[in-house]
Amino acid sequence: MPWKNKSKVEQRFDLVRQMAAGKLAVSELCRRFKISRQTAYKWLRRYRQKRLAGLRDRSRRPACLAAQTSVPWLRRLRQLRRRRPTWGARKLRHTLSARFGKKGAPSAATISRWLARWGLSRGRRRRRCGPLLQRAPIQKPRRCHDVWTVDFKGWYRTGDGTRVEPLTVRELKSRYGLAIRLLETQTLQPTKKVFARLFRRHGAPRRIRCDNGTPFGGGGPTRLTRLSAWWVKQGIEVEFITPGRPDQNGAHEQFHRVYKAEVAVAPALTRRAQQQRTDRWLRYYNQQRPHEALGMKTPAQVYQKNRRRLRQKIEPWKYPDGWARCWVKGNGEMSWRGQRRYVGEAFVRDYVGLKPSGRGRWRVYFGPLLVGELRAKEVGSIRMARYARRG
Repeated sequence: MPWKNKSKVEQRFDLVRQMAAGKLAVSELCRRFKISRQTAYKWLRRYRQKRLAGLRDRSRRPACLAAQTSVPWLRRLRQLRRRRPTWGARKLRHTLSARFGKKGAPSAATISRWLARWGLSRGRRRRRCGPLLQRAPIQKPRRCHDVWTVDFKGWYRTGDGTRVEPLTVRELKSRYGLAIRLLETQTLQPTKKVFARLFRRHGAPRRIRCDNGTPFGGGGPTRLTRLSAWWVKQGIEVEFITPGRPDQNGAHEQFHRVYKAEVAVAPALTRRAQQQRTDRWLRYYNQQRPHEALGMKTPAQVYQKNRRRLRQKIEPWKYPDGWARCWVKGNGEMSWRGQRRYVGEAFVRDYVGLKPSGRGRWRVYFGPLLVGELRAKEVGSIRMARYARRG
C-alpha cells in the first residue's frame, strides 16, 4: 500500500477513525488514502478486534509447514554427520534412507541447508588464483587504422518479421564506417567471414576495440574467444573495454544511435532490402554527412588507405628455446605428462608455450599473451590469469 509521510500504524489509525466518524464516504476515504475498499474494511475489522495492536503488520510466515523436517530426522542427521564429517548431502541422505526408510527423509538440498545452518558444511573449494594482469588503458588513435571499433547493435526485425543482428565496424580516427552487416545470429562463423572480407579489403588494423560480450569476449579471465584469438594470430592487438563502461567505446555507441534513428526505426520489408538500404546509408554517412569531431569534415575526407596487409599464411606459434610446447585439442585441453589439463576453447588447434617459472611451475602463453599458470601437483584446469580491478 502506498502509505506516505506518517508511519503505517498512524495512517491506518487515521483511516479507521475517519471511517468510524462517518463524515466521509468510504469510497472517498479510499481515494484519499489510495487504497481499495477491501483494504479499508480489513483494517477496520482488525482495529475492532485488537485495537492499535491489530493495525501492525502481521508475520507472513506460514502457520503450518507441510514439508517441515521432523525433529527425529534432524537428530539422526546430526549424529551421522558427526561420524562422517567428510560426507556430502547425497551420501548422508542415502545412508539415512537405507537405515530408517525413505518416508519423511529430507532431500539432499534440505540436508545441505541444515548443515550450513549448524555450521557443519565444508563449503565450496577456494578458487585457485592464477597470475594477475594489469588491464591496459584505452589508447587514442594517432593515425588511421590504429584502432577499429566493433560491436553488435541491438537486434530488430524487418517488415516481414525477420530478426537481424547488425554487426558494425568503424575506423576510429576518421569515424569511417567500414561495414554494417545484417547477420542472422551473433555466432562465430558468420562474424569471422565478415572480418575476413574486411581484412582483405581494408587491411589489418593495429588494434581492435570491443566489449566483453559474445562473440568478441568470453567469460574466461583473459576474455579471449576463438574470434579474438584469431585476431591475435593475425598480429592484431585486442583491446577490451572495462566491463560496465560502455563510455569507453562511446563514439561507436553514438554511431549506433544515428543508424537507429535514420534506418532501423522504419526497416524495409525483407533482410536483403534492409541490407541494401543500410549500404546506401553507410555511403551517405561516410561521404556526405559532416562530423563535428572532424571539424565538420566527412569521414571520407579524413580516411586514409591502410598499408598494413593481412598475413597470407598463418602458422602455429613458435616459442623460445627452453619452453615446452603443447597442442590444444578441440575440447580446449592439452596433454601434459600423461594428464589432461584444460587451457581454454579459445586456443583450440594451436600451440601454447610453457615457460618455466619455478619448481613444478610453468607460465602458459598463447603467442605473446599470458594465459595462466600450470602447476605439476594439481589436476584439471590450469590456474587462469585474471585482470586486476581498477581502483
